[in-house]
Amino acid sequence: MPKLWNETIEAHRREVREAILDTTAALVAEHGLRAVTMSQIAEGTGIGRATLYKYFSDVEAILGAWHERQVGHHLHQLSQVRDEAADPGARLEAVLTAYALMTSSRAGHDADVAAYLHHGPHVAHAHEHLHRLISDLIAEAAVSGDLRADTDPGELATYCLHALSAARSLPSEAAVRRLVQFTLAGLRNPG
Repeated sequence: MPKLWNETIEAHRREVREAILDTTAALVAEHGLRAVTMSQIAEGTGIGRATLYKYFSDVEAILGAWHERQVGHHLHQLSQVRDEAADPGARLEAVLTAYALMTSSRAGHDADVAAYLHHGPHVAHAHEHLHRLISDLIAEAAVSGDLRADTDPGELATYCLHALSAARSLPSEAAVRRLVQFTLAGLRNPG
């Protein structure tokens, strides 16, 4: 087959897959995890059920793929935020703020959906990547003198991630930003 034909087919497959993921996420958000069927997804996407089954075996597989895409997007956003800041302290603050705001924006997710999505190897891999990103930023800021150097950066990254998980229950963006400042205060050189 000609190269252009192959590229066109691959682009079409990607578009269909993305449409399936987006439609499923919208249906689950509207009706809940247990109420969505493959027939609804096929209809909402504008494809036949047989075509849908060529891409995914069930609703849970679609949600897993959607979540993996979202996690990848979030990690990419955090890397971009890191790369836009000028100095080590600013990079760390920017990444922690972006992460806390992302965490806060997920607060309204359905508990069944969250419980289903937050397991599996892609979540563990993403958490390791995030931990390493924050740990590296802490180490970099400690070398520059912005942060304490008396504690392992990995331990401090764990502290940050646990502290910022509280963003899920905060009532406003202002409260989330204050949480980030409190978290950063715990990283600064003592006395």
